[in-house]
Amino acid sequence: MITTKAWVLKKQNNPSCAKGLNLEEYSFPDILDNEVLAEPLFGCWEGNMEHAVARSPLDLCVVRNEEKVVIGNAGVVRVIRVGKKVGTISEGDIGIVFCNGVSDEFGYPKLILGYDAPHTIGVLAKTIKLDQKQIIKIPKHSRASLPQWAAFSLRYVTAWANWRVAYNCWRIQNNENDISNSYVASWGGGVSLAQLELAKLHGFKTIMITSMQERTSLLNTKGIVSIDRNHFSKENYEEDFLNAIMKNTNGRGINIFIDNIGANFRATLRALARQGVITTCGWRANMTFPIVRASECINRHSHVFTHYAHYQEGLEAVDYAIQNNWFPSLNEKVYAWEEIPQLAENYSKGISKDYFPIFAVN
Repeated sequence: MITTKAWVLKKQNNPSCAKGLNLEEYSFPDILDNEVLAEPLFGCWEGNMEHAVARSPLDLCVVRNEEKVVIGNAGVVRVIRVGKKVGTISEGDIGIVFCNGVSDEFGYPKLILGYDAPHTIGVLAKTIKLDQKQIIKIPKHSRASLPQWAAFSLRYVTAWANWRVAYNCWRIQNNENDISNSYVASWGGGVSLAQLELAKLHGFKTIMITSMQERTSLLNTKGIVSIDRNHFSKENYEEDFLNAIMKNTNGRGINIFIDNIGANFRATLRALARQGVITTCGWRANMTFPIVRASECINRHSHVFTHYAHYQEGLEAVDYAIQNNWFPSLNEKVYAWEEIPQLAENYSKGISKDYFPIFAVN
């Protein structure tokens, strides 16, 4: 057995058990032939980690039937030791966590490492073990920092996989020559930002709806039009939103709408142009929505749903990032290991304004 220090979620066997993160020893079996032993260097706090700490919509200890669970599926690790059959990475290499925990027969993820995949260990531990295909080596010629790669590991890989499907759905019904006059929009979030950056690299005009001045400033530096939803009235929120969209698209509407929030799904659909695509890879509000099937058919709308990425998509995302300098922009704040509970609280309360909150492990 290997024993390490970790921030863990504990099964709530009695009312006195702490609901949040607990710093204590965590033990797990030694690596198998196809696994690697690694030490996390940096991690990025993700929305699924907030859900895990809040135990909503899932209590991971109950779902996984484990006394202790270590979460965290975005980060950078250094390989300490490799199993006999490992051929994708070597001792001493540094790589990003690829968090496909349990895949289907085609290689697409069903359960996520460091979240709902049983017996997996997230980056909130000083030492972890991973399958060799749960780590992708960072090329030595990379210009990005390790904290940037930590932010990249989940959100940018997710963005790549979702954008690949959404873009190809749009392309099959539309003339690619029209890209320069077509619009991609999103409700705010790190994955959505990464997708808008991809859309710009493809030649689309881009729009982000946000409510934070700090994020508006960042979007301006990236050449992404920002729409401040603080200007939408409570009484006419949907109409104000649609007016802003039409004003910023010369009345054309949105060709690809990235909705990873889900709070205003009906408004999102109304903003979608004909032959448009609405795409998502996760929801933070309102999990279920009714739609008017006839209207969606008449407008030839495509609805895209994806969940993280195939291993090959992870490799492609890393290659594309290196070639096109497609990396997250970070501020200088990195939370220390001891500050991780404070990061969790700041994130849940909306105090953290960063798209990519970074923390250090080792």
